[in-house]
Amino acid sequence: MQATKVKGIINQEGKLIIEDPINLVPGEVEVIVLQSINLQTEQLSVPKRQSPSQVKALKEWFENTQPTSADFDPEQAKWEYLKEKHNL
Repeated sequence: MQATKVKGIINQEGKLIIEDPINLVPGEVEVIVLQSINLQTEQLSVPKRQSPSQVKALKEWFENTQPTSADFDPEQAKWEYLKEKHNL
């Protein structure tokens, strides 16, 4: 597998645009996109969560937290915590 680095942009339709020619043999390629993070894109990608609490301190804290992933297992997390706490 051969690797090359080029710069491009993602347009409003979500399409990747690369204007510079790429010196590779024609054929299928695998593309990995790394986006530069700046304050503007970071603010767009992290929406505020709605807080179920009316307490201001808890509401602000909840809005700044990230939701758990779909595969998060609370029982496994409890077990990991207890193993660490009791040196098991």
